[in-house]
Amino acid sequence: MNISLENVDKVSAVLTVKIEKADYADSVAKQLKDMRKKVQMPGFRVGKVPAGMVKKMYYTGVLTDEINKILGEKMYGYIRENELSVLGEPLPCETHDDINFEKQEDFEFKFELALAPEFEYSISKRNTLPYYNIEVTDEMVDQQVASYTQRNGEYVKVDSYEDRDMLKGLIAQLDAEGNTMENGIQVEEAVLMPGYMKNEDQKALFNDCKVNDVITFNPNTAYEGAEAEIASLLKVDKADTALYTGDFTYQISEITRFKAGDLTQEVFDQVYGEGVVKTEEEFRAKTRETLKAQFGPDQDYRFLLDVRELIENKIGDVQYPDALLKRIMKNSSKDKTAEDIDNEYAASIKELTWHLVKEELTKKYEIKVEEEDVRNMARQATRAQLAQYGMMGLPDNMVDQYASQMLKDKAQVDGLVNRAVETKLSTVLKDKVKLEEKSISMEDFNKLFQTEEQADTEK
Repeated sequence: MNISLENVDKVSAVLTVKIEKADYADSVAKQLKDMRKKVQMPGFRVGKVPAGMVKKMYYTGVLTDEINKILGEKMYGYIRENELSVLGEPLPCETHDDINFEKQEDFEFKFELALAPEFEYSISKRNTLPYYNIEVTDEMVDQQVASYTQRNGEYVKVDSYEDRDMLKGLIAQLDAEGNTMENGIQVEEAVLMPGYMKNEDQKALFNDCKVNDVITFNPNTAYEGAEAEIASLLKVDKADTALYTGDFTYQISEITRFKAGDLTQEVFDQVYGEGVVKTEEEFRAKTRETLKAQFGPDQDYRFLLDVRELIENKIGDVQYPDALLKRIMKNSSKDKTAEDIDNEYAASIKELTWHLVKEELTKKYEIKVEEEDVRNMARQATRAQLAQYGMMGLPDNMVDQYASQMLKDKAQVDGLVNRAVETKLSTVLKDKVKLEEKSISMEDFNKLFQTEEQADTEK
């Protein structure tokens, strides 16, 4: 066995693996001997088939598998032992001689390796980067508090309609002359919410309407032909909604309005735990604090993007073995054409460079992600998702149940690991540079990303 590496340039090399008969002979002989004990062949008892026949039938297949096994073990072992930073999978050299497993006893394999480039940059307090603190406005707090009061709200009957109220009544189909159609559609206690109509003129027909009023409107126009809404209102199949494009009357029998509940101690306890807050002022302050904490990961992510830009500018253009990398990408993405690879290559290289920088920074600052870090990230992601629906202050055991489900999905786990790495990396790097803290509105904060997306699109 002989393995050698020859550098083509700084970012590519050829790995040569020579395998001799002595490297595989004993293992192949043992496998054939074991196979002979099990081979079944007409005219011979099990285990009595002549060794020569077994070898003639199975030798090439066994040899091929053994060579591939040795090749994989030795090649990747060499890469690990010599700490080679290889990009993608090694590829057989395109000029490699054909292998004949039936006739050869000694074998030589050559593989092209794409090597990660080395970067030169430094980060210190001489580097100033912005850190954006999203402002928690009174309006945000009001909206969040309002979502909590909906938990103990109720629907009450009212006499006149306001936007977003719910109506109940009799809907009846009209003929071309505006009369109730004989044998036409009629639906009793049909539920209607004009506030969700797509056509503003049709919506306006219901302004200030009262119980017992009769409104003439056109469902097809009101919902701009949306099959699901029309079918639900008229109790017909979606496929038949195109048949009903005329006017209908709607006689209102009931108007109900959702009335939010009051901020009570029960709400305080539901959201933040029993006795944590006791007054509305404390509740609003706690809500503001919670919202601020929720913005933390987004603020750190933005900071890391600015770190990335700083480092990319310091690094400048990076040399890669472009032709080899494109072959590697094509080999790992069978469904993509060479043109697809060419079109995506620049963006892929940009992401690859940042990935390599992150790996280097992670190693430099000894950042390690433990199992509990990933679980905590799953809990954080769960709380953030549930908070979007106003579900905050949930008990830990309930959050853990949701998080456990998330951790069963490998793709989500990979994402959580990456987020855990970036969170720890952001924490470390905030101490390495000079931070220029800036307060910013949520709207302007989001615009920071929109500007970048537009720039990428223009490129």
